[in-house]
Amino acid sequence: MTPRRLFAALALFLSGCAGTPQSYPSLAKRPAESAPVAKIAPPAAPVPADAALSSEIAKYVSQADKGAAAFDAAYAKADKAARAASGAAVSSDAWVTAQVAISTLESARNDSVSALASLDTLYVQRSNAVADGKAQGGLEDIDAARAAALSLVDQQNDRIDAMKNRLPQP
Repeated sequence: MTPRRLFAALALFLSGCAGTPQSYPSLAKRPAESAPVAKIAPPAAPVPADAALSSEIAKYVSQADKGAAAFDAAYAKADKAARAASGAAVSSDAWVTAQVAISTLESARNDSVSALASLDTLYVQRSNAVADGKAQGGLEDIDAARAAALSLVDQQNDRIDAMKNRLPQP
């Protein structure tokens, strides 16, 4: 770059710094910043479920427990079949026997999965009823039962997945 162009560019850049002084806003505290802070009210105490809702929740919890018991009973047989087929070829008798045992195991947990789905539906229905003012409380009770059923189903899924991973895949 030639010195003449350099001086012209420098003059142009420096002219931007030599403008008229502007008035900037003050950095002092504004009245809104020193206003008192509103106190947030603590959330209302949870309302327990009524007798009908508690009975319905208990029915679904019992159904989930029944599914867990059926799953645990079928698990030993399926695990034994999967262990026997772990080194077997795909479509061999041992592999097919293990696949049938796993299918039986998945069927045995239907009560747990169905109870979880019913609790999910009940939670949504109750949430809508509470929001519409047609019902009060019970959401915490349903949510606790949902969490327990979800834990059962997740454990069952993990056990089935571990069993399937031991078998050769087609």
